[in-house]
Amino acid sequence: MVSTVTERPQVLSANTLKNEKVVNSAGQNLGHIQDYMLDLDTGRVAYCVLSFGGFLGLGDKLFAVPWQSMKLDTINHNFILDVTKERLKDAPGFDKDQWPGTGDREFQTRVYRYYDVPAYWE
Repeated sequence: MVSTVTERPQVLSANTLKNEKVVNSAGQNLGHIQDYMLDLDTGRVAYCVLSFGGFLGLGDKLFAVPWQSMKLDTINHNFILDVTKERLKDAPGFDKDQWPGTGDREFQTRVYRYYDVPAYWE
């Protein structure tokens, strides 16, 4: 018997998920995942880097989004982030030429609070 339900994988290559499209629950395009920032002490994803706005890569703003804030939709091959475009515009972000420091817990704390998810290090 062949199952018609697609099971959610437990392990995936980060490369598989790079450039994955991100939409909100209304189906609006919010951009794509540009990168993943890893906490080297714990081996966890500290946050995902979402590229949003701009045109043809120009003027894009980068946003830090906690992994826990997104749901992977394996059927449609995208992530779902339950925020409106307007709310995303006010999220903690940074310029592609000035990323936050890798040990900047203050920035990460603001990110986790903005998306109302518990910080993994607490």
